[in-house]
Amino acid sequence: QGIKKPFTEVIKANIGDAHAMGQRPITFLRQVVALCTYPNLMDSPSFPEDAKNRARRILQGCGGNSLGAYSASQGINCIREDVASYIERRDGGVPADPDNIYLTTGASDGISTILKILVSGGGKSRTGVMIPIPQYPLYSAAISELGAIQVNYYLDEENCWSLDVNELRRSLNEAKAYCNPKVLCIINPGNPTGQVQNRKCIEDVIHFAWEEKLFLLADEVYQDNVYSEGCQFHSFKKILYEMGPEYYNNVELASFHSPSKGYMGECGYRGGYMEVINLHPEMKGQLVKLLSVRICSPVSGQAAMDIVVNPPVPGEESYSQFIKEKESVLNNLAKKAKLTEDMFNKVPGVHCNPLQGAMYAFPRIFIPSKAIEEAKAHKMAPDMLYCMKLLEETGICVVPGSGFGQREGSYHFRMTILPPVEKLKILLEKMKDFHIKFLEKYA
Repeated sequence: QGIKKPFTEVIKANIGDAHAMGQRPITFLRQVVALCTYPNLMDSPSFPEDAKNRARRILQGCGGNSLGAYSASQGINCIREDVASYIERRDGGVPADPDNIYLTTGASDGISTILKILVSGGGKSRTGVMIPIPQYPLYSAAISELGAIQVNYYLDEENCWSLDVNELRRSLNEAKAYCNPKVLCIINPGNPTGQVQNRKCIEDVIHFAWEEKLFLLADEVYQDNVYSEGCQFHSFKKILYEMGPEYYNNVELASFHSPSKGYMGECGYRGGYMEVINLHPEMKGQLVKLLSVRICSPVSGQAAMDIVVNPPVPGEESYSQFIKEKESVLNNLAKKAKLTEDMFNKVPGVHCNPLQGAMYAFPRIFIPSKAIEEAKAHKMAPDMLYCMKLLEETGICVVPGSGFGQREGSYHFRMTILPPVEKLKILLEKMKDFHIKFLEKYA
């Protein structure tokens, strides 16, 4: 409306949308999807042969050799086979069955769908779903939509947002008084917290789920985003298998992945998959029926997912460019994670845990009592007041921690580390100046 603001642009550091923040697409992925979308390009010398081979394989799996045809509700067969092969390679040979793979509209769709078949009962027998706090709000929204009961367990901020089984046990035992806790959700690497769970932690969680007969949901969409030295991504499926048949044949597990994050950042294609193991055959029938209601996930998204699980390999024409682009994105993110953590920890009244993985910082901020009083007067959470003032004064848009859940009396915000390095440096400097002024104003 022509109102003068003290900034020239709004920097949207509120959502993990890599391409919107300037990240370049991976050439090979776009080439294959382009070839699938417009097969006449197969005659063009501008496209490498390995991209053409993948596009032909995908198109052969499509009705009428067209991306415009519906696919099977569970997804295109050859892509599900590629997903299974990818999981086997990732997990060092742990077997994966294409029949347990479901291609979904982003990982979010898979998570919502699996929750639908797990939620039942009424009153005290209503299904309870255990979720980490802080959490990704998809979970609270889906639980609310399905009329299930949200059961919070808190991550340990003092220990780099680690997951403690004693806290799981506390949460579960308290919840049994008012619901039937049946589902345990884990986000690894974490969103919004960015921690990477170690092997021992995952073993403890699996043992807990086995003991309490809980259905495990492993949200692993950031599995390529691991930055800290000494941290490594372990899939729940792999650890479950390595714990032996008693666990592997009994613990029900659904794990999720997507091309929206990682080094790909292809959010708009809405691709994803879930692998579901140890689901009762009758439940499996219900799951396929439920997926049939939305006919199929976007076929172009299925094609994008295929390139993530079936990328160029050594010896193929596109391999060197692909690896160069992939490593460039991940190295850049690692650099930005360290820069963000270091910068925040220099600001008085801000504490930021190491950004071990994912794409976000979730720093804890000190908010003076005067600002808390002002927030109460405006009927808003104190960290919401903080984020609104940050937006009004700097043009930087971040999300208040209250949107993700946090321990009573603590305040945070989540911001992405996706802006280009130079823009991120400016953003962090602006945030530092703002925070110091904020403390001075309300001290």
